[in-house]
Amino acid sequence: MHEYVNWLRHASPYINAHRERTFVVMLPGDGVEHPNFGNIVHDLVLLHSLGVRLVLVHGSRPQIESRLSARGLTPKFHRNLRITDAETLDCVIDAVGHLRLDIEARLSMDMAASPMQGSRLRVTSGNLVTARPIGVLEGVDYQHTGEVRRIDRKGINRLLDERHIVLLSPIGYSPTGEIFNIACEDVATRAAIDLGADKLLLFGEEPGLLDEQGRLVRELRPQQVPAHMLRLGTNYQAELLEAAAEACRGGVGRSHIVSYVEDGALLTELFTRDGGGTLVAQEQFELVREAAIEDVGGLMDLITPLEEQGILVRRSREVLEREIEQFSVVEREGLIIACAALYRIADSDAGELACLAVNPEYRHGGRGDELLERIETRAREQGLKTLFVLTTRTAHWFRERGFEPSTVERMPAARASLYNYQRNSKIFEKAL
Repeated sequence: MHEYVNWLRHASPYINAHRERTFVVMLPGDGVEHPNFGNIVHDLVLLHSLGVRLVLVHGSRPQIESRLSARGLTPKFHRNLRITDAETLDCVIDAVGHLRLDIEARLSMDMAASPMQGSRLRVTSGNLVTARPIGVLEGVDYQHTGEVRRIDRKGINRLLDERHIVLLSPIGYSPTGEIFNIACEDVATRAAIDLGADKLLLFGEEPGLLDEQGRLVRELRPQQVPAHMLRLGTNYQAELLEAAAEACRGGVGRSHIVSYVEDGALLTELFTRDGGGTLVAQEQFELVREAAIEDVGGLMDLITPLEEQGILVRRSREVLEREIEQFSVVEREGLIIACAALYRIADSDAGELACLAVNPEYRHGGRGDELLERIETRAREQGLKTLFVLTTRTAHWFRERGFEPSTVERMPAARASLYNYQRNSKIFEKAL
């Protein structure tokens, strides 16, 4: 109970921040089929009850594939886009129609003793997306495959003002009465841009963008996306990432990629400080990274006051320039607000953590822990077994993080010979 109360208290700033904001949520067809879909519906209902203006866009790819297979039809793609002939369009209409009804039914539930009790939602869908044909590309006629031409911004906003959840399907209609099959990512991105949405939330199978080591990339700027696109190739994760970046470039404040597999992923992303997925945002934010030569000036601004207080050993600009590759930094809106360095000790499998510093205005956000974790990861990647640290003022901070008291005699000879007895730093070590 205490944990629940504590979580609710910490979530209250986000509840206030999200009220009356417009969120576009994109759920692919795989997510609708997944066993966790019921929990996602409950989370969407919770967002609606907290005053969030919701536009829900659903996909239909696996459902279309199932119907094509049942009819003995072979799916056709070009440049990762479905070619929609007349027979395929029938399957698209069938799949989308069933999905739309299923989703509306889920959102209409009002069962006693369930998260839906008393919700009484109004879900509205219709001809809110105008489409045009893609036409012929590289000699390939896409036929009934289209792209978004216009989103009915006024109509959708009027419905949102009346507290409706707006449901958009991956289908659009042309002024000539034709029906076009559209990628749900295209619908969601254009809806978010045209509505001036505060957030675009994209569901995928993974928790978010994963790096080469399988670790979650928590934050990105749109200009950093192309480098990841090259690594990802043409998989669905790349499609989500491109949609997130395109929305931000189009004026959407923030795009989030979260998992439809993980129960509560949407709420974790929206109502906790660290989130649980990948955030793509135009505005600058904090980034933990390795230092570059351009950071020397910022590093000097950060550590000079601490050197003058005797907390850190003095380092000249020349030394910093020479040793810049040893440093990791936390950057916030172009400002270096924290740093730490890792020095490998010669002729040993040990390293030294040095120059750990955090700007006084940012000392209560866990940035020291982030840098310590970064340094320990770098040390393990280099095959180091032990990490030493020398400190005069922060002994307890290191003790609380697993460092044990040590002595000069336990240090490798190459480092022990440089120990400054006049400074009389306390020595700690940690097995990696």
